[in-house]
Amino acid sequence: MPPADPPADSAAASCGEPLPRVSAERTVSQSASPFAVRVSAPAKVNLYLEVGPVRRDGYHELVTVFQAVGLHDEVVASHAPSLRLAVHAMPAPGEPSGPGAPAGPSGVGVPGVPSDSRNLAWRAAELLAARHGIAPRVRLDLYKAIPVAGGMAGGSADAAAALLACATLWATGTSRDELAKMAGQLGSDVAFPLLGGTALGTGRGEVLAPALCTGRFHWVFALADFGISAGDAYRELDRLRATGRPARACAPDAVLDALRSGDPRRLAAAMKESNDLQPAALSLAPSLRRVLAAGRDLGALVGIVSGSGATCAFLAADEESAEQLAAALTTEGVCRAARVAAGPVPGARVLAPRGGRAPIG
Repeated sequence: MPPADPPADSAAASCGEPLPRVSAERTVSQSASPFAVRVSAPAKVNLYLEVGPVRRDGYHELVTVFQAVGLHDEVVASHAPSLRLAVHAMPAPGEPSGPGAPAGPSGVGVPGVPSDSRNLAWRAAELLAARHGIAPRVRLDLYKAIPVAGGMAGGSADAAAALLACATLWATGTSRDELAKMAGQLGSDVAFPLLGGTALGTGRGEVLAPALCTGRFHWVFALADFGISAGDAYRELDRLRATGRPARACAPDAVLDALRSGDPRRLAAAMKESNDLQPAALSLAPSLRRVLAAGRDLGALVGIVSGSGATCAFLAADEESAEQLAAALTTEGVCRAARVAAGPVPGARVLAPRGGRAPIG
């Protein structure tokens, strides 16, 4: 059996070529660079996901349409004697952050997110440092608001944010194009959070072409109390296909046309049966069928499993409808929490420092 696709939607790194070791290290002048850099990177939803055959490298060939949505993780990079990483739940504005602080009301915990070299953000710092011949002397504080193992590329967003934060902290002068190439080495979904907006992805998903989107689309994300790794979803899809089911998605043309029109109802019509991984996710977690049915009954224009799951994404007609749908899903008790977000939004960007977000320790 060929190797399964790595869990690109989790924070754990299991893909990309081995990172080169830093041999002749040069130091970064801390006086010439900021003490800390704060970067935000968005979650994604796959509006279309076609999974092709397994390639020689063990990955599946993909055609996908990404949209960046307004759920963000943040990474704060600061100078440190050696590479360190800490993970925190995203606090609400004005709440304290860091170890020992109460978790924010995001409904997103951080169990299962590694704080060592298994984390894509850690590997991103190592890769950038090796590329520039410097030691990875940095502390990375990850503030999580994107669901973990939820099919929304939270781990990939952290890696993208770490690349940009470290490049800024170390003043490497690395271009966005260079960062995107490094992102492709780290994982299939890492390049998209750097770009943001809406894009057509091919290859493993790392080859991106911006797609025209004239509207603003309002989403509700129903968070599960469990996760599905991308690797498990791909393996289950291969198993299902070996039995002669399910059928593959047709082509992204209808989705791309709907995005150009800016019409949410037209997009909803185009998104039916648009995710090849959905049957695999539903096979692994049949309870998601109830979530999807509840969303449709409560007025969503369309509901899909986001990527490999376990988050379900619902498109609403407008912002008010999205707020009402999120409240109704929560009241129904079919999900752990429901989050409202709009898209498209920009990719990873450097933010101004915020009180209470200084690095800890």
